[in-house]
Amino acid sequence: MTDIAAPPPAAAPGAIAARTRRLVEAPILPLLLSMAWPNMLIMVAQAATGLIETWWISRLGTDALAGMALVFPPVMLMTMISAGAMGGGISSAVARALGAGRREEADGLVLHAVVLNLALGAAFSFVFLMFGRSIYGAMGASGGALEAALAYSDTVFAGIVFVWLMNALASVIRGTGDMLYPALVICMGVVFLIPASPLLIFGFGPVPGLGIAGGGVALTLFYAAGTIVMAWRVASGRNPARFRWVRLRWAPMKGILRVGAVSAIASIQTNLTIAGATALVAAAAGVEAVAGFGTGARLEYLLIPLIFGIGAPLVALVGTNIGAGRGDRALAIALLGGGLAFIVTEAIGIAAALWPAAWLSLFSDDPAMIAAGSQYLRIVGPAYGFFGLGMSLYFASQGAGRLFWPLASGSLRVALALGGGWLALALTGSLAALFAALAAALVAYGLSILAAVKSGAWFR
Repeated sequence: MTDIAAPPPAAAPGAIAARTRRLVEAPILPLLLSMAWPNMLIMVAQAATGLIETWWISRLGTDALAGMALVFPPVMLMTMISAGAMGGGISSAVARALGAGRREEADGLVLHAVVLNLALGAAFSFVFLMFGRSIYGAMGASGGALEAALAYSDTVFAGIVFVWLMNALASVIRGTGDMLYPALVICMGVVFLIPASPLLIFGFGPVPGLGIAGGGVALTLFYAAGTIVMAWRVASGRNPARFRWVRLRWAPMKGILRVGAVSAIASIQTNLTIAGATALVAAAAGVEAVAGFGTGARLEYLLIPLIFGIGAPLVALVGTNIGAGRGDRALAIALLGGGLAFIVTEAIGIAAALWPAAWLSLFSDDPAMIAAGSQYLRIVGPAYGFFGLGMSLYFASQGAGRLFWPLASGSLRVALALGGGWLALALTGSLAALFAALAAALVAYGLSILAAVKSGAWFR
């Protein structure tokens, strides 16, 4: 499941659309920057809405902030799998089909992508609605924090299918090389969420305050509207990969799952690391430490949309060039994108390590919360660049359809972070030792993927 066939011969020039030809012929750096900057800008805007929602919910108290910290890993898991994992499989399949001049195949992938994501969204909704209390209890939640987590989780997961549907359609569009339209839709969502979240959380006039659940309602409304707008774009014929009623077949499903299913494991690894670390912190310290760690770790999570701003173009560029038989160019694009992601995320990590309170005090003035979060950011922040490097090369590997090394590197990270973190806590009883294990795991993750991709692992 982790490999694709050898790159096909280059398609005839006449078979490649103008937009696709640009992806295989234009100078790499200007091309990558022109595709990445709108994506990065809007991904940052989208991440900002999460910060705003967290800020408002923090006004409900420490239990609410801790409850949101517990739910955030599963919610991010849904976003990462639907947009980054399955989304990467969708974009990669569409890009390779268009790169090889197979327009009808690209059209047929649209319906298959929607059906797959619809089924997966419904399955995850069932799991978290039925077993949410057990899941968050296993993560260390209890009392008021557990009840707050359930109130937010039940609201979000009741409508999680819209997250999956919107990201399926956005991935089809990104697979054609169009990064701007999905970015604009997300931008409109930002404009909606900024006033909608506090309105639904606290209420105003005839609108009742829903508490922490109000943030989930606002998020669900955004994704439902985004699904409609994305579907209109694809169904209207304005997208190179157009919606077409076709008979569902296994081959297109396999083409998506070959990348998406393995990528989902990689996404689970990232969230398992944070969720497991949250449980270790909860076992070693109190709810204030969980809130502090969760708020600090949220900055790491917010790097993911930023990296996705670079990673989504990498999926389309690498997939299209491999589909057109340009493996050398695909590798050069991947390494350049990895370098850009490292620079951006390392700068953020160093800033967070130097001034952790500037971030944490936005959400609470609890001294214990700020102390735990500051300790985390000072130790782990300088390793954020390696997370950006590894994640960007993971997206590039999706485009290539070669995911063994990202999966192996993610497994190494989980082992070092959770196994090493548990051992460090057992030997020292210190959160600093746990955080050092988390930092070492990020460094190993980024460097191992870089070594594999640079050595030509995609083509062996």
